[in-house]
Amino acid sequence: MKKILLIEDDQIVANIYRNKFMIEGFQVEIALDGQVGFDLVRTFRPDAVILDLMLPKLTGVELMKKIRSEPEFESLPVIVFSNTYLTHLVQEAWKAGATKCLSKSNCTPKQVIDVIRSTLANGTSEVPSIPSVPVPARSATGAVAVGHKEAAPAERPPSSDTDAEFQAELRKSFIQSLPATLSTLRGLLQGMIKADHEISRLKQVHELYRRIHALTGNAGLAGMVQIAQMADALEALLKELYEKPKNITASTLRTVASAIDFLGILFERSTLPDKQEFPPVNILVVDDEAISRRAVTYALEKAKLKSVNVEDPLIAYTLLSENQFDLIFLDVDMPGMNGFELCTKLRTLPAHKKTPVVFVTSLNDFESRASSMMSGGTDFIAKPFLFIELAVKALVYVLRGRLGVNK
Repeated sequence: MKKILLIEDDQIVANIYRNKFMIEGFQVEIALDGQVGFDLVRTFRPDAVILDLMLPKLTGVELMKKIRSEPEFESLPVIVFSNTYLTHLVQEAWKAGATKCLSKSNCTPKQVIDVIRSTLANGTSEVPSIPSVPVPARSATGAVAVGHKEAAPAERPPSSDTDAEFQAELRKSFIQSLPATLSTLRGLLQGMIKADHEISRLKQVHELYRRIHALTGNAGLAGMVQIAQMADALEALLKELYEKPKNITASTLRTVASAIDFLGILFERSTLPDKQEFPPVNILVVDDEAISRRAVTYALEKAKLKSVNVEDPLIAYTLLSENQFDLIFLDVDMPGMNGFELCTKLRTLPAHKKTPVVFVTSLNDFESRASSMMSGGTDFIAKPFLFIELAVKALVYVLRGRLGVNK
């Protein structure tokens, strides 16, 4: 019987994986923090480790470095769970010696089991192609190739009927928990907004981050892809705000609030037979400054959203006249036609009467805000902005539009 060590700080997620792995014939131990995880690596001596990157006491990256520093564990397979948007942590995990990095919001227990089986059977890092975080280029001191003393024969996978029943039970339990989850998230948001000093606010931010982190994992387990994707992005934004409190501004608070509000909508629709895969979208970015355009498109790429970007507002209007876009980002101060004028004009086009328009501008005075609304704008984000903030805002508007719930 092969031994799996699961290092995961969310007890519910850990228990679900443990039960599934035990049904599949593995012996399983759980560690709820990084230090206990490292101790169990030494005493339990697992055949493979499943590791969440966001852990108390020792982070996943710190734990990985400690594991790889001991010769007897140099080739121990370590499958990392990561947040899709925390690319710097993922890169650090690869460099520290991860065997495989999986996106927590997109992987089911069955897919993780497939990776474990293949890794143990083959004794290599060649594993099935499933939702994962891209592998960055590795240096000579990069990730350690996987090898194992005993190559276990691949066991017969469970029937699809069993997997379907397991997934259905997970989804049922997840949906039942959503009203209480939403109430907690809204309470923490209010505490975050009303906090009268930084220490109190940071406590609220951290607790909200912790709850969203758990939601990401639980939604991924239940196969609720849209909720998992939204929570994944919001989790990354909250982590950024906790680590850099100076970024807690009216703009970022508004973005967090809109994301939680939209999660409420997704919760309400969780029992509907919606397609869970993310549909392709078409986004237009209009800004006469090349650096600003690149910043917006880069932020959108973090959310896996493709965009068309142009510098000339007249060319942009022609594109809008001939094409359907799901979301539009506009600069304000542009030659020939400013953003407010372009927004007023595009609202006369039948295809774009209700298309969300977000102004990205360094103009943050009351008059500019009023002008953005008067011209038909939906929202605005102030320069300089956080990449992950813009990604969260874009996801909210794109998903709202696809679900037919845009205001």
